[in-house]
Formats: sequence, structure tokens, C-alpha cells
Amino acid sequence: MRIATTIFLTDETITPLRLARELEQRGFGGLYLPEHTHIPASRDTPNPAGGELPPEYGRTLDPFVALAQAAAVTERLSLGTGVTLVAQHDPIGLAKQIATLDHLSGGRFTLGVGYGWNVEEAADHGVDWPARRELVRDRMALMRALWADEPTAHEGEFGSVRASHAYPKPVQRPRGPVNGPRTLIGGAAGPKLFAHIAQYADGWLPIGGRGLTESVPKLRAAWEEAGRDPKDLQVVPYAVLPDAGKLAHYADLGIEEVVLQLPPAGEPEVLRALDGYAQYL
Repeated sequence: MRIATTIFLTDETITPLRLARELEQRGFGGLYLPEHTHIPASRDTPNPAGGELPPEYGRTLDPFVALAQAAAVTERLSLGTGVTLVAQHDPIGLAKQIATLDHLSGGRFTLGVGYGWNVEEAADHGVDWPARRELVRDRMALMRALWADEPTAHEGEFGSVRASHAYPKPVQRPRGPVNGPRTLIGGAAGPKLFAHIAQYADGWLPIGGRGLTESVPKLRAAWEEAGRDPKDLQVVPYAVLPDAGKLAHYADLGIEEVVLQLPPAGEPEVLRALDGYAQYL
């Protein structure tokens, strides 16, 4: 099982350069970074984990800039977002960012897609909250049109693009209905989420990794019903606090990668956490 990591990198934590070098030297498989453009100070949306929202949410580095730094000082480390809030981006510009990072890293980028949880943050980006899932699906289709080998137009409910010359292209080749970088969708288990995963992604990025015994068979059924090859489905538990029994259970479910949570801290504390996780490599 490949062991990757995630962390809220901020202006107060270990740097992307230092962390990326340490991860690759120690044999970890990847680095995934979350995204929040801002956290409105007066808000009504509760913290999904309960309690007060930790300060690192409002201090996160831009994941694409940070991952570009990580790509520049590594050769094998996979790089991902956990997650990109697609509804909060102009899809034409986002498609260029993603393709450029994947190109410059030699195809090491994984696009984690999320629908968001902070209503106020999304509202400042002009997102109609009830329509956000369909908005994300439409923007992903627009980006796939720009990533296509030949100029391809997209006319969608929320946006359009003319048939265009758009380079660089992502390194990974089309597979089934998907083109572009490896794409994993985050979110809580459910029929609508699983239908979208089967339609335009390579798999699921379940936060915390709970309830997979019941959920994974349902996702597999939706995947196969959509005509996708069963061996291509990827499930990557995300932001996991590990123990040997948990990882063994994931392996029994056919899971080949897990993303472990690192503390949003300075270099000494993060390196101590990596020392502790080394037993799982």
C-alpha cells in the first residue's frame, strides 16, 4: 500500500520545499494539499468536524503554488489536491493551472475534486449553493474539453468554451470517459456522489476512511453499472490517523493508497510525525 500524506501548509508551518524533500527521501508516496481561498470571519456554517474552526483553515497556502515548489525539488513524489474547490474557480484558468502542473511534474499530479462545505466562502465566489454539484460537473466537462487532443468545444448549463488550442496537455492519457490528470472526488457516500464518480472520475477520496466496508461495494456497483472497468476504480482514504489494524482492513478492501494526516505545525513537529508514520511504509 502506498502511503501518502496531507497537511494544512500555512505561512506558519514547515515549508513545501522542506516537506517535499523529506517525504521523498523517507519513501512516502505523495503529498496532498487542501484549498481554502479565505474564511469569512462572520459566518454561519459550522465546522464539519465540530467545535471551533482551527486557524489553519484561514491561513492555507495556495495548493498549486505550493505543489509547484514541491514538484521542483522532487522526482518521484506524487502531488495532489485534497481538495480543489472547483466551483470557486474560473474553469478555463483552472484547466491551464492543472495541465501546467501535471506537465512540469511529469504526470505526477492528482486532482482531488470537492464541492465545498463553507457556504459563506462559496458565496463570495458567486456560487449558488444548491447547484454546486452540477456546477462542478459542468466545469469538469469544460476542462476535459480543453484537455482533449483536438480542439473541442463545450456548451454547458453554467459555461462554455469554443474549440481551442490549449497547451500543455495533462500527461495521463484518456481512460474510459475521463481525460486529464488522475481525478478523485471527495464527499460523503451516497448515490449521487457515486454516480458522479462513475461518470467523470477515477475514484473516491473519502475523508477519514470510516464506513468503507458498507460504502465501497455500493460504489463498485455504481461504477460497473456505468460500464467502467472494475479494476480501474480507485478508493483513497484521506486525512487518516493510522494504526496497523485500520491499514490492514483497507488492504482487505483492495485499497492501494492511503493519505495520512500530518499536523499543521513547524518543521520539528512534522518531522516527528513522519518518524512515527515510518512504521507503515
